[in-house]
This record gives sequence, structure tokens and C-alpha cells, in this order.
Amino acid sequence: MENLITVVVDAMGGDNAPHEIIKGAVEAVKEKQNLKVLLVGQKEVVEKELSAYDYPKERIEVIHASEVIETGEPPVAAIKGKKDSSIVVGMKLVRKGEADAFVSAGSSGAILVGGTTIVGRIKGIERAPLAPMIPTKNGASLLIDCGANVDARSSHLVQFARMGSIYMEHVVGVKNPRVGIVNIGVEEEKGNALVKETYPLLKECKDINFIGSIEAREIPSGVADVIVTEAFVGNVILKLYEGVGATLISKVKEGMMTTLRSKIGALLVKPALKSTLKSFDSSQYGGAPLLGLRGLVVKCHGSSKANEVKNSIIQCISFKEQDISEKIRENITVAVKKTEEEQ
Repeated sequence: MENLITVVVDAMGGDNAPHEIIKGAVEAVKEKQNLKVLLVGQKEVVEKELSAYDYPKERIEVIHASEVIETGEPPVAAIKGKKDSSIVVGMKLVRKGEADAFVSAGSSGAILVGGTTIVGRIKGIERAPLAPMIPTKNGASLLIDCGANVDARSSHLVQFARMGSIYMEHVVGVKNPRVGIVNIGVEEEKGNALVKETYPLLKECKDINFIGSIEAREIPSGVADVIVTEAFVGNVILKLYEGVGATLISKVKEGMMTTLRSKIGALLVKPALKSTLKSFDSSQYGGAPLLGLRGLVVKCHGSSKANEVKNSIIQCISFKEQDISEKIRENITVAVKKTEEEQ
């Protein structure tokens, strides 16, 4: 089959590996005819799990990797020391051009280090941010950064805004995406030193639709399409978002089961409620791409089930078809050249 997009999947990474990872890979291949998956991991383990499924044999291949990087291992030491791990072997396939993307639910630290040192950053990119889609009232927004760069500089955040805008426009299809910077108030003079320094720089960017500061409480209503912040704040937002969502769903279900009347009411509203809750299920958007690299690397939640793994693999197709890495490279090259001319 022509124009196959090849995605490497770390079969050994995540709390539910290899079962949910392989299940998700099989579902992705069945859903998309232009997709080939390379499952990287301990061959006997992967093939045994894979044998339980019926799938197009020519579009799933197993690549042996004898080692596994565990979540608690120091990332730099793990990447350097475990050359035959599923993460290292998989990322090298992307670097060599033998695959278009790499997907893993494994160690976040190892994926970040591996993405930067093995796949490599696009020339001109200062830092590669993690950028997950988060559900909002109006659909979804891109949160950038959510865990890769806890000590970011203003120039990093400006690049995050540019990369996030390119992703939202070309992958998600949002024209002229609204970009906001997370702050403790909407006034320009508010915020910490990083926000105060970044705000005027974003205002000067003619290539992005900067709408100013946004408060965390505004994020769920969808006031911005791209939410810019450094990784510490971004990660807190993401984890609180997930925690409140899970707790709220649990309390709604609990409340509906308290009395006979509430149980009858639950039966009546179940279809509408199910549809509403599904729209706030972040797993439908896949994982978080590590933007700014020469190849695509996607990080799934460590607790990912098959549905999130499947969607993470499928999102790589849009990324490749739209050639996002090249669009980011072109945008950053122009921005760097303009800065040099102004200096």
C-alpha cells in the first residue's frame, strides 16, 4: 500500500503495558488503512500478547528491544545506559527516517531526554514543550507547556506560542487560533517576572493572535485555543483539571444512586449525560506531542488505556500529513532571521 505512515509504539511503556498498548495499536491499524505500526519491546512478550488479536499482519511489525526503562529511573542515565530499551530503539527508528512518529506511555523524563538527544530539536528551537489537548466548553484547547520545561525563559514561551498556533491551525483546523498566557489576573501589569517579561513580546508577534492574559478559571470555558505557560504551572493545571473532572463525575454518579427518585431520573438523563461526559474525556484527543523536534514524539498518560493509545497513534497521521515539523521549522527560521535583522 502506498503512502503508509509508520508509527513506532513503545509496547513496554506505561502502567498497563503491554496489554492496553497492543490493544490500542491493533484498533488503530484496523481503523486507519494508511497506517503501519512498529511495536517495539521484548519480542516474546509482545508476540504472545499480539497473538490474541485478529489484525492485518502486513501492517503490524514487532521490533525486539531487550530492555525496559522504568518510571523511577533517572532519565539521563537510563537513556545513556539502556541502549536496547524500547524507548531508545524506537526513537532511533524515527531519527533514521525509518518511522514517522514515536508513541509511548512510558517514563516522561526518559521520553523528554530521548526526544531531545536522539530525535533532536529543530534548528532554532530553544526548548521542546509537551502540548496536550484539554477539553473545554467549546471543544478543546492546547496547553503548552505541561511538563517539559519548568525553568523556561520568555523567549521559550514566545516559541511555544508560535508552535502551538501552528499545531492548532494545521492539525486541529482552528483558523487564527487565539493565544493566551496564564496569569493571576487579566491586567497587563500583573504576574510574576516571567509573565511580565513575556507579555510585551507576545504583543509584538504579528504572526500570532495574542489575546492577553487568561486566568486558570477561564480555561474550561474555552476563551483561548492555545494556553501558554511554563511547565510547572502547566502541569499543575493539567493534573488539577484531570482530578476535578474525575471527582465530579464520581460525585454525579454517586448522587444519582442515592434514592429511588434519583435512580429513575438517572435513567432519563443517562443518554444526554453520557454524551456530555464523553466530550470532556481527554483520552479522545490522544497524547501530548513534544513539539519542536525533527520528528514526532507523543507522550501518553502513564495510565493510558487502549482508547488513548489508539487516538495517540491516529493523531500522528494528521501531524505527518500536515508536515507540522517542517511548518514549525519554517516559522522559527523566519522569526530568528527577523530578530537578527532588528538587532
